[in-house]
Amino acid sequence: MPFSQPRAPTGISGLDDILGGGLPIGHLYLFEGSPGTGKTTFGLQFLLAGRDRGEAGLYITLSETRDELAVVAASHGWSLDGIRVFELLSPTDLSAAAEQSILHPSEVELGETVDAVIRALERERPARVVFDSLSEMRMLAQDPLRYRRQILALKHYFARRECTVMMLDDRTTAHQDLQLHSIAHGVLCLEQQAHQYGPARRHLRVSKMRGLKYRSGDHDFEIRTGGIEVYPRLVAAEHRVPVEHALVSTGNAALDSILGGGLVRGTSVLFSGPSGAGKTTTALSCVEAALRRGERCAFYLFDESLSIMLQRAAALGIDVREYAEAGTLELRQLDPAEMSAGEFAHRARRAVEAGVKVVVIDSLNAYLHAMPGSRFLVLQMHELLAYLSQQGVITILILGQHGLLGEGRSDVDLSYLSDSLLLFRYFEARGRLLKALSVTKSRTNAHESTIREFRLTERGVEVGDVLLDFHGVLSGIPHYDGVRPLLSDGDDAPASEA
Repeated sequence: MPFSQPRAPTGISGLDDILGGGLPIGHLYLFEGSPGTGKTTFGLQFLLAGRDRGEAGLYITLSETRDELAVVAASHGWSLDGIRVFELLSPTDLSAAAEQSILHPSEVELGETVDAVIRALERERPARVVFDSLSEMRMLAQDPLRYRRQILALKHYFARRECTVMMLDDRTTAHQDLQLHSIAHGVLCLEQQAHQYGPARRHLRVSKMRGLKYRSGDHDFEIRTGGIEVYPRLVAAEHRVPVEHALVSTGNAALDSILGGGLVRGTSVLFSGPSGAGKTTTALSCVEAALRRGERCAFYLFDESLSIMLQRAAALGIDVREYAEAGTLELRQLDPAEMSAGEFAHRARRAVEAGVKVVVIDSLNAYLHAMPGSRFLVLQMHELLAYLSQQGVITILILGQHGLLGEGRSDVDLSYLSDSLLLFRYFEARGRLLKALSVTKSRTNAHESTIREFRLTERGVEVGDVLLDFHGVLSGIPHYDGVRPLLSDGDDAPASEA
């Protein structure tokens, strides 16, 4: 039977999920990161979580004042009531009488600092301690050996008192301090990356945790008003459940026929084609059919304005506003410049856990710009699709192609990620620019290999009969020379003949 260690929840649900419940109590942990990565906020949230559990907390600061910490807490709507703040640097330490100690910091100041810390611990007897920051201790010691010995002495003292300690280090040294890594029971690295456009991206990584199984890799996080939100890296293998791959209707009999019976639960379908071909509207009609069946759906819109899409869809007879108001449809307009890939995967996972059965991502083109380095983004998308598939969710992906005519090209080839591929194309016939669709791939059922005319009217999505006598389909510029009636043939007929 595996040994279970008592845990100290950090107050950050995503981090507790990564650690499997929180930090094992009675140990020393190192949180390291450059200035601005959120170390102070992590520390305050850790102490506040302890206060809510009735545990005494102590914030020992060498670098910030009590007032500065109060400002940080107030910016999140927190109060430091019940948390003791111990300042090791007081105004009297900067007086002329205290200048003599500056002449021999390694001889005097380090010892005085450690003694002051111990006196504070004896007085407060805290269960949780945040020590901010180790860079000042390093400069006071000057000698690496003295520094290591003092940190070890503090570690053993904390252990005897059964304190759970979070030590913060701002990485002011030119090289990584591996001495701290060897001393600490666990090490969490906080990173911040600035890009040419958009906000800085923050992520954390657990590089060490003794005797504890944790989720490795990089995990995105954000500092928001109200605290830190950590988005654990999605691992699809952790969420496998039995899935029945049943067929469900798209709401259009002809479209169901093309797909070989409809959409299959636990699969993804890619709608690919040029701009304006009807991909988003077709996806929304599929969502409407699911909503009418009583299913919950989520539609994530990266490109188009949400109000414009709803207005356009309503004009085509697809009105889903009542479902959005009732809460069965989650309609989200997302800004790829502001959202990390980890946050989006976390949002989709929460929607599925709330009962969502159909997810639409419109479009992958904008999603690809959410993070530089599409190689990693595609891997994250692959993991997300695997998770959605294992949960029995139908996923509709929309991928725009460059150019209206000719061979369509995409930012990246994501067709291999999908189980089915529905291809939208423009074609020329009888002096008009019309639309056609066809299924080029399906891993789950036998589909039609035909090309059908397709259009959007006030009655919604209309799919015509199979179009014969097409030429130039593979070249990307289909041309129709057949005599079979087209959907639009009757549009110009006299009223008596219509």
